[in-house]
Amino acid sequence: MWLLRGLPVSENPFFLGAGRSPWRLCWCIVQPMSSATRRLKLCTVIAIGWALQCSTSTTAQSIRYKEVSREIVEARLRKYIGTNEQREATLKQLFIEAGCDEGEHLSEQAVKGSKLPNVICVLPGTSGKVVLVGAHFDRTPQGDGVVDNWSSASLLPSLYEAIKVEPRRHTYIFVGFTDEEQGEIGSRFYARQMTKEQVAVTDAMVNMDTLGLGPTEVWASHSDKRLTSALGYIASQLNLHVTGMNVEQIGSTDSEQFAERKIPRITIHSLTQQTFDAGIIHTAKDKFSAIRLDDYYQTYRLLSAYLAYLDPFLNGPDVKSPQ
Repeated sequence: MWLLRGLPVSENPFFLGAGRSPWRLCWCIVQPMSSATRRLKLCTVIAIGWALQCSTSTTAQSIRYKEVSREIVEARLRKYIGTNEQREATLKQLFIEAGCDEGEHLSEQAVKGSKLPNVICVLPGTSGKVVLVGAHFDRTPQGDGVVDNWSSASLLPSLYEAIKVEPRRHTYIFVGFTDEEQGEIGSRFYARQMTKEQVAVTDAMVNMDTLGLGPTEVWASHSDKRLTSALGYIASQLNLHVTGMNVEQIGSTDSEQFAERKIPRITIHSLTQQTFDAGIIHTAKDKFSAIRLDDYYQTYRLLSAYLAYLDPFLNGPDVKSPQ
C-alpha cells in the first residue's frame, strides 16, 4: 500500500469501537490544507443507519480461536529482509511453520505478468462458502517495506494459526499477493481467474495493508457495510480500538480488484492524516522502527477474533463447492 496518488487523506468516518456502543458513527473531515495546518475537524456523533444483520443466537454464540503469542508475531514481522523473491519464499515457509502443509493446502499460483507467484494457504471448511484473506508481500525499492507491506503479509500465517483450532463452515483462503506495487497484478489475476461459481460462494474478502503505524483503521467508504459493522462489534466486545479512515485520495489496494467482481470486501490499515504526513510509505523511513508494536499486536488480536466471528456471522445454507 498503496498504489500511491500522492494526495492527502480526505473524508474520514470514525467508527468508535473500544469502550463505545458499536451502533454509533462519527464523521470527520481531514482538510486538504498545508501539511503544517492539516487537522481533524470536530466530530459529531450520529446513529449508524445500518446494523449487524444477524440473529440474536448468532451474536450470542461463542467463537473459538487461539491467538499466537506476541513474541511469534513480532518474530515473523522481523523476517522482512530480502528481495521480493526472498519475501515470497519466507512467507511460504511461515505458512508451513504455522501448520499449512505444502502440497495439499499450500500452493503457489503462477501470475501472468509477474515473475513471482501468489502464495495460497487453504483452511478447508464444510459448507462450500469461502472467506478470502489477503495481503501483498512485495515492496518498493525505497526503505525496507516493513510497514508496506510485510506488516500485513507476515500476519497471514498467524491468522491462519489462530482460527485453524476450530472446524469452520467457511473455507478460509489466505493469499499473499505479488506485485501490488506494480498495479495490483497478483490480486487482479486472482480475481479475474475466479469462475462465476467461485465468485458466488465467496462471502467476503478481507484485505490488510500497511499495519502498525498506529491503531486499527478501516477504509469504510470502500468496505462492505455489514463487514465493517461486524468489525466494530468485535472491537467493542474486546474493548479494542478501531476507527474508519478513508484513503481513496491516497491510492488503491488489492481489495478493489474483488470489488469489481461484486465480492463484499473490507480493507484494514493504519493510515491517518498524521501517519501519512510522516512520509513513511514508499520512502527510506519504511523500517522496522516505524512499527508501533503495541498497536500492531492489538490489530492482530482484533483480526483473529474477527475472522473467527465471520464464520457464524456470514453463515448461510450449504452449497456445493465449485470445482
